[in-house]
Amino acid sequence: MERKTKVNAEDGKQDMVITREFDLPLELLFKAHTDPDIFEQWMSHEYGTTKVLKLENRKYGSWGFETTDAKGNKVFGAQGVFHEYVPNRKITRTFEVDNSPLDVQLEFLEFEELTDSTSKLTMHSVFRSAALRDQLLQQPFEYGINMAHRRLEDIVGRLK
Repeated sequence: MERKTKVNAEDGKQDMVITREFDLPLELLFKAHTDPDIFEQWMSHEYGTTKVLKLENRKYGSWGFETTDAKGNKVFGAQGVFHEYVPNRKITRTFEVDNSPLDVQLEFLEFEELTDSTSKLTMHSVFRSAALRDQLLQQPFEYGINMAHRRLEDIVGRLK
């Protein structure tokens, strides 16, 4: 299956740029990142259920979620703080995974309208070092983000 979400990570750099065009209007793409109910749906998958613990959609607001397995055991948790929040345009936030050697990263999400029914998300993630970024890329990161974005488009597409 074609991977529509592209991950560009230049050798020796401590950042990466992730891009994806969606068959969704800009407002719905943004809402998928800011509405807790919709976020939980597209971040949940056959291996676990995601629950939003906090989502304060404003400058200096915090956010957090966790994913549990079928038995209710926590398998993944992440949190951070919003540093910039411009509806339907951009979100700048920190992203930190619980119990991970990856350290906190800074993410710049930009939302762009392409047509009335299509939009583009560009995520620029900056890590403390190239080695930490490469650690993430050694995991099935690209596969996972493609899977999540595919679910986002499928689930949010039904809201149109």
